[in-house]
Amino acid sequence: MADIITIEKHTNIAIITLNSPETRNALASDMCAALVDALKQADNDANISCIILAAAGKSFCAGGNIKEIRAMTADQKMTPLQIEHWYKEGIQRIPLTMAEISVPVIAAVNGHAIGAGNDLATMCDIRIAAEDAIFAESFLRVGIIPGDGGAWLLPRIIGTARANHMLFTGEFIDAQKAYDYGLISEVVAGDKLMERAMEIAQQVASFPPMAIRKTKELMRSAASATLKENLDTAAIYQGVLQQMDDHREAIDAILEKRKPNFKGH
Repeated sequence: MADIITIEKHTNIAIITLNSPETRNALASDMCAALVDALKQADNDANISCIILAAAGKSFCAGGNIKEIRAMTADQKMTPLQIEHWYKEGIQRIPLTMAEISVPVIAAVNGHAIGAGNDLATMCDIRIAAEDAIFAESFLRVGIIPGDGGAWLLPRIIGTARANHMLFTGEFIDAQKAYDYGLISEVVAGDKLMERAMEIAQQVASFPPMAIRKTKELMRSAASATLKENLDTAAIYQGVLQQMDDHREAIDAILEKRKPNFKGH
């Protein structure tokens, strides 16, 4: 049986691939656990400076596994408390992990990104999509709500009005509309999706590794900090980064008009 999540390393870039095309990469319990483990593994690797989150098959992610969700009450007769525990110990570990790791994540979205699949894309730092990509916040279609952070993430990316429209209508939007909304930053031809994702990842990973991670941490802390608090954090980070060899190497390379050689210290 093939792994439901695969990880490939390309120098300082990790490609994490959802690998359950027969379920359209639905986020069943095993998929959630494997994805969390893969993200932590990549983040704990000091040699990794960027992650690409991709998907095998014709869909990025169809959302939750509706058969598994139905079985929770129809077959297993789970109580409300048990269902609450299932979310907290299952799919909700993904956004919490995404919020903890310091390596930037690029979502390469092909085909459908529906419900929790749409939310999975919003958890990433950069989102690009193939021309055939379709996005939707489709939870009301099955009588539930976004249980994975979508109601928190989506308005912060595309604004409250557009997020409300997607949530309350369940409307399917194409890649161009997703781009117009600001949900994604680029639309590319389907056969160029991974090539373009790798180009962006290489751009990111070309900078000093610690500076990349501290930039993400600074951006993340800004969401819940005052300007003064964020400036204080920035000053602390600068004090560390400007003592590093990679900082001096970056400046020397610019002055000497050559490619830098960063070593992560």
